[in-house]
Amino acid sequence: MNSAVDPGSEAGIVVRDAISAPDVDGRPRRATRRFPLFTRDTARPEGGGRAAPRDAPAPARQWPVLAVLAAVGLGLLLTALDRFRVGTLLIGLALLAGAVLRWLLPDVGMLAVRSRFTDIATYGVLGTAIVLLAMMVQPDPWLVIPFLKDTLHFTVTNS
Repeated sequence: MNSAVDPGSEAGIVVRDAISAPDVDGRPRRATRRFPLFTRDTARPEGGGRAAPRDAPAPARQWPVLAVLAAVGLGLLLTALDRFRVGTLLIGLALLAGAVLRWLLPDVGMLAVRSRFTDIATYGVLGTAIVLLAMMVQPDPWLVIPFLKDTLHFTVTNS
């Protein structure tokens, strides 16, 4: 294995890949874009900081995710109590609210899982799909999409 010694370092730090200028602590920094063999930590998603100051209690620091989870929990409870349409609508609206919170707030705590764009797209698509399906549920749907009935007629028959 080829190991090179950083010529600018007095301690003789041994590095095994390409280096460039030293970082703030004086250690050599990687110049290659290739991933290291072993991952030492992961980057926090953008906006993944606390939603409240550090000295606030834990629930206050994570209020965005707790608000979304509380709404989803209430929706699941309503669904279990035989209010299916209202419960699933609440679940979908909670996901849409999560997408809006992720978009508007700079720090949303644990609501930030991936990049901002990916989180917004995921919460938005899932929330919209759940809301639309809740509005189309039988009997007496609130939303009727005519081409869906024709599609089902041609794919599923009662003969």
